[in-house]
Amino acid sequence: MNRRGLYGLTGAALFTCCGLLPISCGPGKADPKAEAPPAPVVEHEADLNVVKVDHPDRFPLATAMEHKSVTTLTVTGVVNPDVSRNVPVISLASGRVVEIRARLGDTVKKGQLLMRVQSSDISGAFSDYLKAVNDERLAQRQAERAKILLDKGAIAQKDFEVAEAAQQDARADLNSKADRLRVLGVDKDHPSGIVDVVAPVSGTITDQQVTNAAGVQALSGPNPFTISDLSYVWIICDVYENDLRNVRLGEFADIHLNAYPDKVLKGRIGNIGAILDPSIRTAKVRLEVRNPEGLMRVGLFVTATFYGKTPESHAAVPATAILHLHDRDWVFVPEERGQFRRVEVAVGNILPGNMQEVLSGIKPGAQVIQNALVFQNAAEQ
Repeated sequence: MNRRGLYGLTGAALFTCCGLLPISCGPGKADPKAEAPPAPVVEHEADLNVVKVDHPDRFPLATAMEHKSVTTLTVTGVVNPDVSRNVPVISLASGRVVEIRARLGDTVKKGQLLMRVQSSDISGAFSDYLKAVNDERLAQRQAERAKILLDKGAIAQKDFEVAEAAQQDARADLNSKADRLRVLGVDKDHPSGIVDVVAPVSGTITDQQVTNAAGVQALSGPNPFTISDLSYVWIICDVYENDLRNVRLGEFADIHLNAYPDKVLKGRIGNIGAILDPSIRTAKVRLEVRNPEGLMRVGLFVTATFYGKTPESHAAVPATAILHLHDRDWVFVPEERGQFRRVEVAVGNILPGNMQEVLSGIKPGAQVIQNALVFQNAAEQ
């Protein structure tokens, strides 16, 4: 094909394309509204906390009163013995237990027999004592002879002084061996291989490490008994770090016992732990409580209530105005056009005159339905 023919074919192709352009790319445009998806329709659900009744005048209203009270913090605790009043019972003579006169949990008096131990230490201590007696007797005779010889000029003064010093050393050794027998609880005039272990103080046995099993028990190791004076006890409470501002050293807290609901005891804050439990973020708070009647037993769970310093203003409404529903507390507050709104509140203590303290949710001066249960039943019908 020559060049003229090529040019002609190219021009015809361009003309054809230009002719087609007006058909597909003309001045007409597509409507975007027709191609867009339909607009979403929003359906507004009714507020379940809004209640409307036909005759609101049938339900009398009550005005929330102002009630001032200090903040309270209630935590749980466990009764523990006072560590400073724990006295271990020890036996200085090792051996075997041949008799036990006390058990865990018993109340004992000072000097009361707890157990008897058969010990080989006594025979060794008594043998040392007898040797010391013989040595002291011999040293005394030698000193007496040295004195006679000195008076006659048979020995020098220094020889007499040596004999006299030997006598004094023998007497000191004898006294030491006698004290050893006394510490072991042995009468040097009536020695015995059995040692009586008695209570050093009065109290309750809170720990026992010896038994009468097989009739023998070696005493090398832990103390056989621990006696605690439970007239004073400790209550150890867990307080979260966010509540530590309400706990101060030296202040008092009310102690409530589940076993004795009519009893309210006082405990003084003696220590606030310096280290927090990293897993639950709590600090150990120690309460020191008198326990003269023995009501608080070791391991007993109690409830401790701490009180703040600055009084706060809260609302107080009739107790019937509180509706307990789904583990929550509610009140009904009037709105316009016969509507009432259900408001969640946090209640506090029960006040005299069948009144209920409201810590949050409403303020003093607010109006609420006086009988929330009756109103709720009427609204459901």
